[in-house]
Amino acid sequence: MVKNTGLLASNLIKLKNLQLTGKLVSDELMLGIHASKRSGIGTEFEQYRHYVPGDDPKRIDWKLFARTDKHLVRESATESDRQVRFVLDLSGSMNYEEQGVTRLNYARILLASLAYLCYIQNDQMSLYTLQNGMITTVAASNAAASGKQAFQKVLVGLEQTVASGDWPAEGISKIPEFQQKGKELLIFVTDLLQASEEWIQLIKSLTNPRREIVVFQILGDQELDFNVKGFYRFKDLETGKEIELDADSVREQYLKASTAYLQKVKSDLQLPQVQLIRTRLSDPLGRVLKEFLTKGKG
Repeated sequence: MVKNTGLLASNLIKLKNLQLTGKLVSDELMLGIHASKRSGIGTEFEQYRHYVPGDDPKRIDWKLFARTDKHLVRESATESDRQVRFVLDLSGSMNYEEQGVTRLNYARILLASLAYLCYIQNDQMSLYTLQNGMITTVAASNAAASGKQAFQKVLVGLEQTVASGDWPAEGISKIPEFQQKGKELLIFVTDLLQASEEWIQLIKSLTNPRREIVVFQILGDQELDFNVKGFYRFKDLETGKEIELDADSVREQYLKASTAYLQKVKSDLQLPQVQLIRTRLSDPLGRVLKEFLTKGKG
């Protein structure tokens, strides 16, 4: 078994197996972050802490002790019947690539890992894609589609995804009516790149007291740092437009505009029950998921 959650996406993508990569990432996380049988990524995860005098010895996880030689005690978690819904951005900019890793493949592995966590908890899960101004249902969630069946449907859907096109100026034309019987977790995986306020408007339209929203924003190192020199031909992956520029002459202006945009997005998403997790294509997936699972839900 791989015992390093520091594996980079580039290493995992070489496996070309979403089920295996999702399992590799998720299994290692569960060493220090565990859930009760009826909790899952849609609920507050149980966490372990060291045993202290006064704790009931029955609460020590002896199986974990056998692996770690540490006396760790489970902290209780609130059970929940929340449904987990994944929404994957399939606009053309998801084809952006660095060091052999495309944004889309990074997103696939991230979602496969989250889906595996749902699977081992027997949670209900659904997959939706966002493309050409529409949210499309790929794998629907229902009481009969949980656990392994739902996990396989989500994996098949992820494997078939193809990113292309841009986001129409008029925004989303149709948003599915999510049937809510209880609380739910809505997870977006995207680059959050927008021409106007498309993403912000969509997320705001979906805010609900009974719905928690988590947005994973995936960006490349060069998109953030712009550490390139010389003349380059830059291509808009959504419209196909190209332009040749001297990177040195536009670096300062680019970084200024990029920083302002990212700060505005972060500010706009400081909404009740909305969590933004910004990650780089070079970030180890295990670390990204650990941040999500351990960060206090707002």
